[in-house]
Amino acid sequence: MRKLILMGRSQAGKTTLTQALRGEEIHYYKTQDIHHYESVIDTPGEYAQSHRLGKALALYTYEADVVGILVAANEPYSLFPPNVTCQANRECIGIVTKIDLPNANVMQADRWLQIAGCKKIFHVDSIRGVGVQEILDYLKEDTVKVKVGESRK
Repeated sequence: MRKLILMGRSQAGKTTLTQALRGEEIHYYKTQDIHHYESVIDTPGEYAQSHRLGKALALYTYEADVVGILVAANEPYSLFPPNVTCQANRECIGIVTKIDLPNANVMQADRWLQIAGCKKIFHVDSIRGVGVQEILDYLKEDTVKVKVGESRK
């Protein structure tokens, strides 16, 4: 399984999604530092919200195969600038969390992730498990590996 690093604002749902992906019972706690697990890396929201700490996130992407950019469906604005995914040297996916909330605006969150450069976007309700299996299945997919000098067929 490919390893996923989760990035997003504080309260975007990174830790809850991490627990859901790992099949754990969901309970809230504030992530204070980087947490490495077998198939996921959970990061504090402050790392994405701070210019200084954001550089550390860039370094941690080297330890993952896929970068998951999270936007909660009830967020008032996007933290991620246009085409930010081009700065990553890893595949980037978008993940819209908290799709179950009454004030959720999934279409707006989708658009923000598209503008950020995400081509593949998942919709997740981590509490109920909606969309979690789709992410796990995606991480299990084989990627096309091309050797130097070969062409894809």
